[in-house]
Amino acid sequence: MPLDSGKLDGWNMLPFFREELPRIAQVLENEKRVILPPKDQIFTALRLTPLEKTLVVILGQDPYPTPGHAHGLAFSVEPDVRPLPRSLGNIFKEMQTDLGGIPATGDLRHWARQGVLMINTALTVPAGEADGHKKLGWSKLTHEILTEVSKKPTAFVLWGKTAQSLGKHIQPGDHLKIETAHPSPLSARRGFFDSRPFSRINAWLIERGESPINWITDQEAP
Repeated sequence: MPLDSGKLDGWNMLPFFREELPRIAQVLENEKRVILPPKDQIFTALRLTPLEKTLVVILGQDPYPTPGHAHGLAFSVEPDVRPLPRSLGNIFKEMQTDLGGIPATGDLRHWARQGVLMINTALTVPAGEADGHKKLGWSKLTHEILTEVSKKPTAFVLWGKTAQSLGKHIQPGDHLKIETAHPSPLSARRGFFDSRPFSRINAWLIERGESPINWITDQEAP
């Protein structure tokens, strides 16, 4: 399973790609199980959101283990997926409360194109085996991304204890940190609902002279 990490617009300079990726690529090439997402989508988040354009980081855990769901962006799914994964469904419930609308599908690539980096701490998963690649070595990439991105003011969305434990890799700065319970059905009612992350991020961006994110439609915010 050869991996193509070319054309990542600034991310390639991270030590991970030189020091860790060759080993991970070899492990994946020898893997007998079906690996998700498809190999050409593993780095989708980094391809769609260049380093210099990253304004917001939403940190996930690992790709959806259901074939046909994951396409390389944390929490996002292919546009034809119905019903939505339950965590994404709760994200949309909160967005409806916060903004009064939701996207037409679970495909969140339009967020990525506006500077929202949706990165998982593991970029691959064996089909049907959640957390199956948790210890493969992808976490080193996440640590380096958080450190590099936080060299400038950034909004960080850390849902749940796993994401919040990685906050130590965020350098001090004039950041917005949103730390609440995870949108999973197991925890969403313990602080995720009514946290209004989307409007808070947009208010922070506007205060800094940046354009707000159009969370709902595939168009730039007015």
